[in-house]
Amino acid sequence: MNAVEAHDHYFVQKRDAAGVLGLSCFQKVTAALRMLTYGVSADATDEYIRIGESTALESLHKFVTAVVQIFEAEYLRYPSEADIARLLAVNEKSGFPDMLGSIDCMHWEWKNCAMQSQGQYKGHTNKPTIILEAVASNEELSMHAAFSTAP
Repeated sequence: MNAVEAHDHYFVQKRDAAGVLGLSCFQKVTAALRMLTYGVSADATDEYIRIGESTALESLHKFVTAVVQIFEAEYLRYPSEADIARLLAVNEKSGFPDMLGSIDCMHWEWKNCAMQSQGQYKGHTNKPTIILEAVASNEELSMHAAFSTAP
């Protein structure tokens, strides 16, 4: 939150013409994260965060843009040839030659899945789930992450 606030003046809490404090960075970031994490619609954020639909959508767009601009160089980039060589060497020493990273899939219960869609998203459990697939190095740098709704 602090990095996003320092990067984009939009997230700094300001006073309006009447001197009333506007939305805080916490409110804007929380709205964006709730929409990304739980699939909450923009207009539903008003009940919990007290933020309007258009502001929630603007916060989401600016949050995602800021995260990419701030963290892309270190965390959201493709591995370089030097990264690949280093990871292969480390994994070879650990007894896993030719392994670049490890993949893991995790099923998360999708508690807000629409009732009419729940049947198609049930996998190995009797509840609807979404799947997080991630590939990471032993340095815990994410190389790939994707959400899927396939069982």
